[in-house]
Amino acid sequence: MNEARAKTYCIETYGCQMNAHDSERLAGMLEAEGYVRVGRPADASLVLFNTCCVRENADNKLYGNLGHMKAIKDVRPELKVVVGGCLAQKDKAAIQRRAPWVDVVLGTHNLASLPRLLAESEEGPAFEILEQTEIFPSALPSRRKSPWHAWVSISIGCNNSCTFCIVPAVRGAEVSRRLGDIVSEVEGLVADGVIEVTLLGQNVNSYGRDLDGTPMFAQLLRALNEVEGLKRVRFTSPHPKDFKEDTVAAMADCGVVCEHIHLPVQAGSDRMLKRMKRAYTRGRYLDKLALVRTAIPDVAVTTDIIVGFPGETEEEFTDTLSLVAEARFDSAFTFQYSARPMTEAADMDGHLPKAIVQERFERLIALQDEIALERNQRHVGTDQEVIVEGASKKNPMRLTGRTRHNKLVHFPSDGATAGSFRTVTIAGAHGHYLEGQLSEGQLGEERTRGRVTLPLVDAAAGSLSDSRG
Repeated sequence: MNEARAKTYCIETYGCQMNAHDSERLAGMLEAEGYVRVGRPADASLVLFNTCCVRENADNKLYGNLGHMKAIKDVRPELKVVVGGCLAQKDKAAIQRRAPWVDVVLGTHNLASLPRLLAESEEGPAFEILEQTEIFPSALPSRRKSPWHAWVSISIGCNNSCTFCIVPAVRGAEVSRRLGDIVSEVEGLVADGVIEVTLLGQNVNSYGRDLDGTPMFAQLLRALNEVEGLKRVRFTSPHPKDFKEDTVAAMADCGVVCEHIHLPVQAGSDRMLKRMKRAYTRGRYLDKLALVRTAIPDVAVTTDIIVGFPGETEEEFTDTLSLVAEARFDSAFTFQYSARPMTEAADMDGHLPKAIVQERFERLIALQDEIALERNQRHVGTDQEVIVEGASKKNPMRLTGRTRHNKLVHFPSDGATAGSFRTVTIAGAHGHYLEGQLSEGQLGEERTRGRVTLPLVDAAAGSLSDSRG
């Protein structure tokens, strides 16, 4: 076995941004051990699957990939196969029972154990799943995918009890980092060339409650606004029940905070929301939406919606459609309900036939696609600050970037490198992206700082559905 192969690795990441963040930490530890990243599992001597377990097909995907790894391992027995992440935390020893050729299994709470477990695997399969976090992932070395963007974890775990969600079972109770530690990490990232950070937590709005007895998220946003050189702050995900006026005020006041919020609604029926244990009503959700749109009229709002939750009637699904029509989301992550073990909903009555769920899902997609196009059309003719992400995958003569609203924009290349800022005049809108031309002018100081001064929505002028923000 040659030395190059002995020190090459490939990480396959599934699931949410938290998993992407964890994969960067796992990559950092591997590179500290002398491994070199390669693009394909077939070229690696170590393949790590960082797994998700939110949906049923995640299980099928993992075990299908592990079957493929067995075929490679039969030819190259020195290949190391590692499984980590949420599905490993859920399945525990079952992974090695179902796939005994896996060398290392570790869960969500012990990323730091990877180098030790790899050493132990030289003597045989190594398995370790902890029930509590031994070290905060952000304290580990990182190998970032992007030189200009970074994930920053502000908390791990979740104290909510949504009946459809397995996350609390595999991520544990909520644990917040000290505010000063987060600010110090961001300052270090900016010194390393980062201009945009995304704050991560299962429920960012409850950040700090376990530290000082009261949420500190608004305080954190204001602290990051003072970090010199930081240009953009995003965050995911807030929970509507904890989304309060102080956070909205901080978003409006802080120039680095982008004009975009992801606010998962999940359903438009009060009975469904109660069965989901979401701790808010349809009306309360719409009130929160009106609050942020009044403070930041230009805000983009995205959401999560589940179709076919156990017991959902046609009338209750129609309630979801009517909420979507009223809320006018810029985009929505839509999911067909998937029963997961270790969740309350899995044992509920009223699981729906696939055909019914599929038909409802298609109706929801059709409605949201219409609204997304309308929401994108409002940007036509405006100048937008865009961070260049790189060349378009379909046309190397064009660049791709994102606005502060998190809108994807394609525009002619001027040779700009990833991480550069460009001012782009939006010339066309599609359902999932914008088209633009490089602008001759420059954005004013107020836009550069992240806020466009627009007239506030007059709440008396019309309903929320009339606000095009």
